[in-house]
Amino acid sequence: MNDIYENDNDISFPVKFVGRIEVVRPVGLQLLSEALASLKNSDHVTSSEGKGKKSKVSLFLSMNGIDILEHDTKFMLYTCPLFLVSFCAVHPTLPNHFGFVAQHPASDAYYCYLFRSKKFSHLLVSLIGDAFHASKRDENIGRNRDLVVEALRHRNKTLLKENAELKRRIAALTQGEELDEDSLGEGDVDVIRDKVFSEAESKTPVVRFQAASDRMPLLKKT
Repeated sequence: MNDIYENDNDISFPVKFVGRIEVVRPVGLQLLSEALASLKNSDHVTSSEGKGKKSKVSLFLSMNGIDILEHDTKFMLYTCPLFLVSFCAVHPTLPNHFGFVAQHPASDAYYCYLFRSKKFSHLLVSLIGDAFHASKRDENIGRNRDLVVEALRHRNKTLLKENAELKRRIAALTQGEELDEDSLGEGDVDVIRDKVFSEAESKTPVVRFQAASDRMPLLKKT
């Protein structure tokens, strides 16, 4: 395991790169067998070291994707975002071979990437699968967080709208009371004053004095 390079962001394994080939479907163990058989034909070999010869590469795995670099020069051969990876497995009859399928970033085509490793085949398939599921989980968490934030923003907008409407109604009511007071003319004020005095007089005691011709006794009206 001393060949493994690891840091906080990714992990690298030295493997033999068999090649890359376009496939007609995105998943399936049979697909790996068919792809490996096709790569035996020199017309399909995409190894950087020529016909039929497997090149040593560094397979970098991170939460973002899979990078395939030439081992010595660190020249980038291929990079595959994890969200485009659709399948990964060990060859059904050759356990030292493994591969994964990924969609091309700029088209609908799918490509199978095949490797050989005596020590890391099963481990790499497991790690790629774990990274893929972790990436999906983080993506779902991020999507749910975005939904919560959007709901809170919508609620905040609704509250601001309701608050503005409430302020408008309060202002309208206040303005209406002021308009009622200002709309009173001078005649209206006199009518109100007469009414107030009339009500006051009706509650004030009235004394009646008896004259010489009166037969009624002195009365006090309350």
